Amino acid sequence: MGTPVLERAIDMAKFIYLYRGPATPMSDLTPEQGAERMAAFGAWMEKAGAALVDGGSPFGSSASVRDDGTEGTAGDLTGYTIVEADDLAAAKALTDGLPFLSNSDGKCAVEIFELLPM
Repeated sequence: MGTPVLERAIDMAKFIYLYRGPATPMSDLTPEQGAERMAAFGAWMEKAGAALVDGGSPFGSSASVRDDGTEGTAGDLTGYTIVEADDLAAAKALTDGLPFLSNSDGKCAVEIFELLPM
């Protein structure tokens, strides 16, 4: 048997949050707005604590390559985060207070997928 911390880490599943919807680039914000945004995400990351595996990143330029070799426009994904949780319900609960979901206008969503072992 391993240590309780090791056993818990083994039992935890990883989930990716994919952020979908409009996002204002940091370059379009005033320094004060940028600082507010960073503080809000910092507070959420602090709240997520050890469940936060990878704070993620916003997405930059994008492309879409299809299985027939053609290219298209990529979707409206704007970034990602990876968390560890016992199950999908716990991963969903971790989105509480996530600044990306603070507008309450239905234009933004966090799509959550479990990352399965290969």
